[in-house]
Amino acid sequence: MTRHLETTILTYPIAGVFTISRGSRTEAQVIVCTISDRGVTGRGECVPYRRYGETLASVEEQILAQRDFVADSGSRHELVKRMKPGAARNAIDCAFWDLESKLAGVPVARALGLAAPKALTTAYTISLGEPEVMAESAAKHAGRALLKIKLGTTDDESRIKAVRAAAPNCRLILDANEGWTSDNIEHYLKVSADCGVDLIEQPLPAGNDAILGRIRHHVPLCADESAHETADLEHLRGKYDAVNIKLDKSGGLTEAVVMKREAERLGFSIMVGCMVGSSLAMAPAVLLAQDAAFVDLDGPLLLARDCEPPLRYEASLVYPPERALWG
Repeated sequence: MTRHLETTILTYPIAGVFTISRGSRTEAQVIVCTISDRGVTGRGECVPYRRYGETLASVEEQILAQRDFVADSGSRHELVKRMKPGAARNAIDCAFWDLESKLAGVPVARALGLAAPKALTTAYTISLGEPEVMAESAAKHAGRALLKIKLGTTDDESRIKAVRAAAPNCRLILDANEGWTSDNIEHYLKVSADCGVDLIEQPLPAGNDAILGRIRHHVPLCADESAHETADLEHLRGKYDAVNIKLDKSGGLTEAVVMKREAERLGFSIMVGCMVGSSLAMAPAVLLAQDAAFVDLDGPLLLARDCEPPLRYEASLVYPPERALWG
């Protein structure tokens, strides 16, 4: 039987409003790719991201353009050479992984060499808002082990201090989403250090971050928008201390595994992150993140409802996927 590829667009309402420096959203729109073969179906989910020039329509078109390739026994290893990194390739790649696992009767975890994947401590994101609103949200979630704070305003100092006061015992990640400048970054780094911040994501715009190689890192810096695929890593040395690997950036688990291995060889700490999507999108990332220094896979926690079956979340822990979900 010829393999068959299909796509479905789904909309998940966000619990409240999710705001970063580039705007606000009340829903997450995702594309699910399915590949069927011999009565078995593999699934992968991606989240198109406008920051990278992606739309639902463009990503779905890219996925469907691979129908003949998939039907003609194409593989995920060949897919990496055929498609550029991004959401479309991620959805197909993860569907391939899921299909292979089901057909072979071998869990993806075992294929990755993970004898017994474990539950991980994930960050929980505090949306960007006025300092008192962010403090209120941080206080509500102060029992969590790790909070990720969205920043990128003209007054992030008050927001950092307000969150720290509201959640004095939490580890903190700050995510400026390219919102700081060469004029204020050294000040914000010192404020962050004084507030006991553990990590800062992408403080400056990608491609405009040379200063990071010349200033003192009072807090470790993590590349996000600057780090898409393995080829990017060499250019980040000396500027960043860690890299955030997201499947929707790398274009799937296949490339992400290679990227993670090379990042570790180059001395970077690893963060595994996500877009705002359902548990289907998080499932392969949980396996990738098994020994990561930082895990940010809270996408489903930000939704008003999740896919079925969902990942298991308990407080700050996210558990490996059951095979009914993925892999």
